[in-house]
Amino acid sequence: MIRSIFRLLAYIALSLAIIAAVLDAARSVGASQLVMTSLQDTWQSISAPSLALAETSIKTHIYPIIWDPLMLWVLETPTFIIFALLAFLLYAIGYRRENRVGRFAAR
Repeated sequence: MIRSIFRLLAYIALSLAIIAAVLDAARSVGASQLVMTSLQDTWQSISAPSLALAETSIKTHIYPIIWDPLMLWVLETPTFIIFALLAFLLYAIGYRRENRVGRFAAR
């Protein structure tokens, strides 16, 4: 049950990565140069107050040093890369290995 939830979340993250990549490709064609939208720009355009809330909560509750080097680096990364990595990680968590029973082995 839990694995199927992780796989579902992986498919959702993969679809968001594809949507972000298509949007960046369309913007690149329109601008005649490579355009890659960062996660911060995407998050800012969708919900600016939640970005500010995430920043203050990380700085106050978790650890203030995490925001500057780590989170700013993550936020400057293109959106499609972040969601593709998230999809890979979620799928790896929800992956179920096949039985390694041989062709002629008794089941």
